[in-house]
Amino acid sequence: MRWRMGRRSENVEDRRGSGMGGGLGGGRMRVSRGGLGGMGLVVVVVLALLFGVDPTLLLTQLGGPTQVAPEQRQGQTGQTGQPGQPTGQSDEMSQFVSVVLADTEDTWRDIFRNGNKEYRLPKLVLFSGVVQSACGFAQAAVGPFYCPGDQKVYIDLSFFRDLRSRFGAPGDFAQAYVIAHEVGHHVQTLLGISQQVISMRQRVSEAEGNALSVRQELQADCFAGVWAHHADKARQILEQGDVEEALNAATAIGDDRLQKQAQGHITPESFTHGSSEQRVRWFRTGLDKGVMQACDTFSAARL
Repeated sequence: MRWRMGRRSENVEDRRGSGMGGGLGGGRMRVSRGGLGGMGLVVVVVLALLFGVDPTLLLTQLGGPTQVAPEQRQGQTGQTGQPGQPTGQSDEMSQFVSVVLADTEDTWRDIFRNGNKEYRLPKLVLFSGVVQSACGFAQAAVGPFYCPGDQKVYIDLSFFRDLRSRFGAPGDFAQAYVIAHEVGHHVQTLLGISQQVISMRQRVSEAEGNALSVRQELQADCFAGVWAHHADKARQILEQGDVEEALNAATAIGDDRLQKQAQGHITPESFTHGSSEQRVRWFRTGLDKGVMQACDTFSAARL
């Protein structure tokens, strides 16, 4: 991926080295497993790794009621002061993340403007170990996530090492796909899609709610493809092998692949992000078509 000459975003909030991801203090998340067995909890954590939602929300959605210490409930950041001074600003990975975020800013601002809409820029938070968001407390093990409550993307950069070594999906464009997927959730928030899904899930069964989540996640994959389409057309960012890197990452983090690895069998009714084949196909759809209308997963007869 050609990124080194790209613009750096001013919307990166570096909380690394600020102490427990920004004011967590001694608080901790307490999880009541409910109907989830030990293996089920492992599956939840692994599924959270595939970039979709805040882990506390995912645990709740999959049948494991989550209770968070009072000072860490949604909407209460628990911060007692300003985050520490940004650290590691000169390291290559943080620079890469900043460039990719800036590219998504430029792309989505143009797309929204062409649709007579305003694109509000999200923040991207770099953290180490643990972090507090408007959606609750998260540990690095759950991977990147987007929080609609504060409209921020959260990433512990160690995830990219795991993406390469644990999931077998190396490459800078695989990493860019991760960021673009999370930004896709921000686009859904701005368009009101996320709130509609939350509202609908409150009125349906768990299985139906999971199916809605799959459609939402696949749309975020498609939006990531739309970004790549426009970014390459405008700035020629793609190099040979880049698309294959993203498709390999999408394959590696499909629900079926992760469930097979974690529990030895597949339970499609518990999918929350889509199969490997679906994730690849919807990213490819956005990349090939380059228009948001092609990403209407909620009306699609075939996912």
